[in-house]
Amino acid sequence: METENNTVVTEFILVGLTQSQSIQLLVFVLVLIFYLIILPGNFLIILTIRSDPGLTAPLYFFLGNLAFLDASYSFIVAPRMLADFFSEKKVISYKGCITQLFFLHFLGGGEGLLLVVMAFDRYIAICRPLYYSTVMNPRACHVLLLALWFGGFVHSIIQVALILRLPFCGPNRLDNFFCDVPQVIKLACTDTFVVELLMVFNSGLMTLLCFVGLLASYAVILCRVCGSSSEGKSKAMSTCTTHIIVIFLMFGPGIFIYTRPFRALPADKVVSFFHTVIFPLMNPVIYTLRNQEVKASMRRLLSRHVIC
Repeated sequence: METENNTVVTEFILVGLTQSQSIQLLVFVLVLIFYLIILPGNFLIILTIRSDPGLTAPLYFFLGNLAFLDASYSFIVAPRMLADFFSEKKVISYKGCITQLFFLHFLGGGEGLLLVVMAFDRYIAICRPLYYSTVMNPRACHVLLLALWFGGFVHSIIQVALILRLPFCGPNRLDNFFCDVPQVIKLACTDTFVVELLMVFNSGLMTLLCFVGLLASYAVILCRVCGSSSEGKSKAMSTCTTHIIVIFLMFGPGIFIYTRPFRALPADKVVSFFHTVIFPLMNPVIYTLRNQEVKASMRRLLSRHVIC
């Protein structure tokens, strides 16, 4: 039955990551192993930061929220993808597709803004240390957290609102393993040029500006660190290097997917796979492996539970 936007498609058929059974099996095993090892690690990071009174600095507050966002983000695509490996017909309802798209951009947009907040935190800590405790007080940290969640919501709701206005009358084969803006738009039975421009502006331009701004801010921070002779120089360098690695992992695939016209390229699915499944689980782990305080607290937490 037609809705107000003339949509008659009630479900989408997902083409999937690959048609090769052997590659599907390999990807399934790798993702499952990855999930069983890395995902509990993300929850361990959250538990460690929440339980250790010594990890109350804003850096750890935001790191715990990054682990939570990334763990939540990984549940949007990966579980369904793993289940679809055993299905001959990979189907997702129209409403399910819109819901997946909303949470994908809600959490993804929130994470991008969180990385901006973390860069601001490092800038104040390194370049304006005398003002750090005043600027990054607990109330300010919670306000920034609410702001980035709200920013992610606004970013996502714009995407969804534009998609809901499009008519879908067939075909309904989605050339991907999940629902995302570029592939869904291509199935609309109307001219989507203006909508594509709006989507590129909302997702692509936002991603690119955040990426360039973050690199510029860390360039300033690194210049300041290199020019100093303080004892914490190596620690500051390590922290900033870690942040830059995560920025490239987060924004690199996003720029590739959203800042160009929505036409299919052979590398799209591979980039999307790493962007939605692999990198979100890795980001907090990368931070933790290069942070001695969190690692030491984690070891103490695990040793207490082993002894008990």
